[in-house]
Amino acid sequence: MKNPFPKEFYVTRSKPIPADVRTEYFRDQTKIIHSYPFRRLKHKTQVFYAPGNDHICTRIEHVLHVATIAATVCRGLNLSGEGWDLDTDMAYAIGLGHDLGHTPFGHEGEKELAGKLGRPKAFIHEINSYRVVEHLANHGQGLNLTYAVKDGIICHNGEDFAASGLKPSTTANDLEIIKDREYVPTTYEGCVVRVSDRIAYLGRDIEDAVTAGFITKADVPVRITAELGATNTEIISALISDIIAHSRNAETVGFSPRVHEMVRDLGKFNYERIYYHEKLIKYRRHIRTIIHTLFDYFEEMFKKHGTDFAAYAAMDLDVDRNFGRYIQQLNAVYEREGFEAKTIVTDYIAGMTDLFALDCMRQISIPSPLEFDRSHRPDR
Repeated sequence: MKNPFPKEFYVTRSKPIPADVRTEYFRDQTKIIHSYPFRRLKHKTQVFYAPGNDHICTRIEHVLHVATIAATVCRGLNLSGEGWDLDTDMAYAIGLGHDLGHTPFGHEGEKELAGKLGRPKAFIHEINSYRVVEHLANHGQGLNLTYAVKDGIICHNGEDFAASGLKPSTTANDLEIIKDREYVPTTYEGCVVRVSDRIAYLGRDIEDAVTAGFITKADVPVRITAELGATNTEIISALISDIIAHSRNAETVGFSPRVHEMVRDLGKFNYERIYYHEKLIKYRRHIRTIIHTLFDYFEEMFKKHGTDFAAYAAMDLDVDRNFGRYIQQLNAVYEREGFEAKTIVTDYIAGMTDLFALDCMRQISIPSPLEFDRSHRPDR
């Protein structure tokens, strides 16, 4: 199967760059990997907040899983002998970049940030990921990725379990006007990433939940373990194989009806037994406090000091000075947008790691110890 637009359309960039020995999509991979937003993913929550275990999945591991799964599906379809011609480098790049705009504290951080903006879908991480790669990264210069990769990033929506199969949009997406999750990628590679996102987190979240003691392997429905396997490796392998077998002669990319039903059941199980587990619900109250407190604090600070960067630099707390430096680095972006306080604060908090957000909260909540002159020695 072929994508609806010529290959030249998909490799266009916002700013032309000279060619080198790499393919265009491999260049996108390196642009993403060397970016600060990508590096920060190692300290952003996937599901389990601030885990005291190095083997629990973080956001950076998740995007690597998505990228490798998507590339594997593309290779499998290409080898099926049914006329598929998918670009594995493109799929891998989309996978690497799809969550660059995710908040700290996972989907709960996203939900609370949207709440501070006044409506449930005021902040959507897919759309923010596009904003990061196109406008905010590289101190406001953006990463200058290809259209195909940006399109796959903004349309990835891995939480959509309704559709069993996807095919590319035949209308070119205007990425700057997308404000919701109703859009479909314009490439099969983007569709593959969207399905791969589901594959990547379903089995791994079960594995981590068992490690955390939330569930046992015996809790997973027998029908699912019998058909898909009991381990993350088995589940991933079974789902990839099903996609390749079912999609090889089709115009869509997706699961067979039988496996799609099991994927939906597995998603339902994860939501009921993991994502809404009482321990995670308890943490959500803390996340709400952190996000709301930081938002109010930085919004008030910006309204008071605006772009007076000397004022920020003279402040006592690192949290204040860092916020001032951030605005200064992205001054050109915010000047074009009219210096909207809520936008600036949203961008800043969304870019934080869990650890950085916690440190900011500590600084503004707990007073620093008083400093004394260590050279002074009282008479004895």
